Amino acid sequence: MSYGQSPPMADRSDPQTNRKRLEATWQSSSFDRLGAAMYDFIIERQFLARPIARALWGTDIRRLFDLLKQVSGLPPGSRVLDIACGGGLAFRALSPELDLNYTAVDLSPGMLKRAKQQAERRGLDQIVFVQASVDDLPFAEGTFDLVLSLNSLHCFSDPAVALAELGRRLRPGGRLLGDSVIRGAGWRFDRTYHLLERRNVFGPGGTLQELREWLSDAGLRVERLESSGAVASFEARRLP
Repeated sequence: MSYGQSPPMADRSDPQTNRKRLEATWQSSSFDRLGAAMYDFIIERQFLARPIARALWGTDIRRLFDLLKQVSGLPPGSRVLDIACGGGLAFRALSPELDLNYTAVDLSPGMLKRAKQQAERRGLDQIVFVQASVDDLPFAEGTFDLVLSLNSLHCFSDPAVALAELGRRLRPGGRLLGDSVIRGAGWRFDRTYHLLERRNVFGPGGTLQELREWLSDAGLRVERLESSGAVASFEARRLP
């Protein structure tokens, strides 16, 4: 299925259908040259990202960048999973001297290519890059101290399953940090969400309350969950 094609709405309740259409979009070279490249260009430039995020989602994107401050304060040797890493947004929290075992994962070959270029520009050699889907992660349970899921949960075919998979990869006591566009924050935002879902860019998503339930069902203790416009940011910890 190519970018822009939409299956019947009835099919969208099926996770397998959702997965196929979303993977087709995010692995599409045409979408990568247009939509994904544009997103990456904007999100890397706060002077562009702030007004656009405010206009589209009514959110203050500085909340996203505040999450990244926690990465730079991790103890030496910490194991970090960044999924979906995109073009390397979270790399701004890293430095060549920061001693982390950092794994960056994305389904999109184009995004991984840009992320590798970003790492090279910043002189970051502590990053391992993996192309994989959140539904099929090649990591054992309890591998990571921290999992980052930035601007990605709304792009997954089944966010409840995705959070369960990410929670399993955390060690007991490990933390999940992330944010996601949510439904139910206002008719204008829902209309934009629906448009991006129809374009096979966004997955089914959920409301703020559903996000809370998904985190709890994944065996995670929610330490912070708050919304700014149609974007929710969250911090959770895997239970012992």
